[in-house]
Amino acid sequence: MTDKKKLGRNEKDSNDDMINLVDNVNRVEDLKYNRRAFLKTAVGASVALGVATIPFSVRAVLGFDEDEKERVEIAKMEDLPKGSSKTFYYPEDEAALLVHTANGDLVAYNSSCTHLMCPVTYEKEKDILLCPCHKGYFDINTGHPVAGPPQRELPLIEIEVENGVVYAVGRKFRHG
Repeated sequence: MTDKKKLGRNEKDSNDDMINLVDNVNRVEDLKYNRRAFLKTAVGASVALGVATIPFSVRAVLGFDEDEKERVEIAKMEDLPKGSSKTFYYPEDEAALLVHTANGDLVAYNSSCTHLMCPVTYEKEKDILLCPCHKGYFDINTGHPVAGPPQRELPLIEIEVENGVVYAVGRKFRHG
């Protein structure tokens, strides 16, 4: 019989560090954090995330998220000559700007600049919308930025004219 004791799995009968490197590996943790466990966790998280979004999808399909279009009187046409503008609030607490352009068109946008939310004003001489904080310019006909730091267009306020009165009837966010 030999005097050597029986060695366990991954045990070496040497004190050489290079040979005993496997002693640092804990096989239990190796089984706990393997590729299969990772894939199971990833699939489980994906399914849970998908199930969690079902109520939002159902609401969108049924149309619960659409804004109810509220009709708000802005101004009478006789009080709004060509080349003038009027500030109003739509919906309720968000500032907006109705512009009667020099060409006779009526346009309305939220008047908060899409850069840093400074109030946008109408520049009659240039027929353009100006954010004076950082010299951002928006096209009066489209609300798209034409110069300066703003990168997104102004939200459009949908308007209707009935019996010489201008109404705000909805709002469109045209960017993602």
